[in-house]
Amino acid sequence: MSSENSLQYYKDLVTVLTQKELKIKYKRSFLGYLWSVANPLALALVFFVAFKIFMKIQIENYTLFLISGLFPWQWFANSVNSSAMVFVGNSSLIKKVSFRRESLVVATVLNDMLHFMLSIPVIVVFIFIYGLKPNISWLVGIPVLLVIQFIITFGFSVAIAAVNLFFRDMERIVSILMTLMFYVTPIIYSEDMVPPAYKKLIFLNPLSILMISWRDLFMKGSLDYGNIALSFVYACVVFVAGYFVYRRLRWRFAEVL
Repeated sequence: MSSENSLQYYKDLVTVLTQKELKIKYKRSFLGYLWSVANPLALALVFFVAFKIFMKIQIENYTLFLISGLFPWQWFANSVNSSAMVFVGNSSLIKKVSFRRESLVVATVLNDMLHFMLSIPVIVVFIFIYGLKPNISWLVGIPVLLVIQFIITFGFSVAIAAVNLFFRDMERIVSILMTLMFYVTPIIYSEDMVPPAYKKLIFLNPLSILMISWRDLFMKGSLDYGNIALSFVYACVVFVAGYFVYRRLRWRFAEVL
């Protein structure tokens, strides 16, 4: 087996690329880690004022409700939005060095996953503010949901990164689609508020069950294994489809880079 395809080589490569992503992200940044939580907290404040104060939405512990969905969504959105430029932005590296190109996408998704994990203490603070406590089920639920979200995020990201090399409008299309996906995912509202006639449409979105699972875990300490199994199936489908698109296009990378 060549060194390029060995597991240890791949692990070391992803580690180095992830470290590079972190250094680039925080280069000349004074606040550093705080930016990882500032955006979702700002969004939570806006939605809290709009829906809880003005519209009087009847959801208990609404701030905690919001950030329990916004923080994992931020990981997904950041990775997918930035994925379009992963191969384009690393064209010089791709042309000079022989390595598995999807490692660049893995590093991008891992980078955003680390930022999400670092934001969990903020969720814990709000849990205590609302008189709740972390649950022992977190020890199982967090790793399981991390794996599922990593798989589904990578699937979307690797396909977008590959397609954007040949269709540069993909970056703008993704930005629009991510906005639409945000509002059809029950993050700022509960799935129980969706009329029965439209509820099935909500769950056609592969992110819906995952975001609900994160929120139920953080707020209630509960794990719905049926939802987790279905979310894993969604993740596998997205992963296979995304990697298939990447495999079909990667041999033409040299033509456009």
